[in-house]
Amino acid sequence: MQLSQSKSANATSLYVTKSVRINGVPTTKVVEKLGTVAELEKKLGGRDPIEWGKERAKELTRLEKEGQREIIVKYLPSMLIAKGEQRLYSGGYLFLQRIYHDLGIDKICAKLAEGRKFEFDLDSVMSRLVYGRIIFPASKTATYELSKKFFEQPRFEGHHMFRALDVIGGGMDLIQSELYKRSTKVTDRNAGVLYYDCTNYFFEIEQEEGLKQYGYSKEHRPNPIVQMGLFMDGDGLPLAFSIHDGNTNEQTTLKPLEKKILSEFGLAKFVVCTDAGLSSAANRKFNDFGGRAFITTQSVKKLKKFLKEWALDPAGWRLTGDAPGEKKLYDISGIDETEHKESTFYKEQWINEDKLEQRLIVTYSVKYKDYQRRIRDGQVARAENLIKTNPTKLKKANQNDFKRFIEKVSATDEGEVAENDFYFINAQAIEAEEAYDGFYAVCTNLEDDVADIVKVNHRRWEIEECFRIMKHEFKARPAYVRLDIRIKAHFLTCFVSLLIYRILEKRLGDKYTCPQIIKELREMNFLEVKGEGYLPAYTRTDFTDALHDAFGFRTDYQILTNSHMKNIFKLSKK
Repeated sequence: MQLSQSKSANATSLYVTKSVRINGVPTTKVVEKLGTVAELEKKLGGRDPIEWGKERAKELTRLEKEGQREIIVKYLPSMLIAKGEQRLYSGGYLFLQRIYHDLGIDKICAKLAEGRKFEFDLDSVMSRLVYGRIIFPASKTATYELSKKFFEQPRFEGHHMFRALDVIGGGMDLIQSELYKRSTKVTDRNAGVLYYDCTNYFFEIEQEEGLKQYGYSKEHRPNPIVQMGLFMDGDGLPLAFSIHDGNTNEQTTLKPLEKKILSEFGLAKFVVCTDAGLSSAANRKFNDFGGRAFITTQSVKKLKKFLKEWALDPAGWRLTGDAPGEKKLYDISGIDETEHKESTFYKEQWINEDKLEQRLIVTYSVKYKDYQRRIRDGQVARAENLIKTNPTKLKKANQNDFKRFIEKVSATDEGEVAENDFYFINAQAIEAEEAYDGFYAVCTNLEDDVADIVKVNHRRWEIEECFRIMKHEFKARPAYVRLDIRIKAHFLTCFVSLLIYRILEKRLGDKYTCPQIIKELREMNFLEVKGEGYLPAYTRTDFTDALHDAFGFRTDYQILTNSHMKNIFKLSKK
């Protein structure tokens, strides 16, 4: 800052001014009006006003550097704001940007761009696709426009985004392997246990093409789909993914991706945990050597008759947590359910299935039984309501649909065609299901303690949550890109977004829900005060406090000066 003088016919006025840039144009801004020379001579008791003014300028400079200078902004209620001038900025992305750079994704983009000449900044495109997917998920064109809300503007044009997708999709394998290696330096990763699952995503089209093929849609939509296979590590962080044709048998998707992990990620020994739908004999055998192992769910209903009878027999159960070698056996038909509300009982035996020795573990839990019955009671109530209100809406039900309990009779007792269909609740179907309540089974080749195996398998819900976040919060479907390479790029940006989000979740101590995190990041807006800085235009909460504590910089001061904000930009890319 410096002392400036303004002379008129009657007086000389003194001001403290500073040089600023407004809309990229250098200009001078008055920081403080000190008064006329005559006024100051009287006020200062004979002290030189010029010398005093220079000292005041130095003092204000020091206070500004220390963040202590009081900022006074004047507004005129009669003056219109400038047309087309951006005044509001989104700042929640700065915390995502810190993780993005911690993971070195900017360096991975530079590696992809080596030897190529682009008209765009690949890192700028990638980062905007990722931040946008988390904060305001939209189409690629809309993402480009929405990214202009950020403090740091996109360094590319909208049409460059689609060309960049070709590069990103072509580097899908490199990006995943590099991300894993770099992420191990950023956060703990339990690669000793890997969870695998599959889902599919629909396209709002009717014609099959390339990866987009008709197959079994998990959302029961009559559209072409693509399959995604996803590996998650034992800490709940996405590890690797693959994209397949929509008509691919999902059981065949595990081995190719696992082989890629073995060859490119530097991993060798781990336990693969899957659900029953992915536990083919080939997949189990693949993970029965080389230091690898498997844990997979097993339907009690689908066990062979003698194994099912053994599994449902109330006698011969042990209690997890009992000392090794404990001889006590339990009959679960006679236990005190209140006393054992939190207990888990188990029985086990080694079996040979498809020429593979594996350990069948069946567990029984009162808490799980009550949960299943509570869910079923709700489904029966919905079925009864449908019969009373509009049974004509009844369509074919799948195995988990509440309509499975509804039976329709279209004939009289005499065997003749009835005038009207009769609907009723099938009590026998309910009773048949109740026989399996509380029971849960897994197969494994591990010899570890049952409680440890059950604990590992219990975390499978997290990979299902990964898919839910991508589909609902990140709005990964429907996908609108058409070319296969761009489809891969689209899901790669969703995968990278998920990894960054999960790391953010961990840094916040897993205290906040996904909708809460995204909502508060989206609402972190700032109003620009030209030449001075930015005013936070969001509500300070426990979440924003936790966010600032976790990342080591704050955006919730009454005003953030331009120099303070520049420092935050640097910290977010450290």
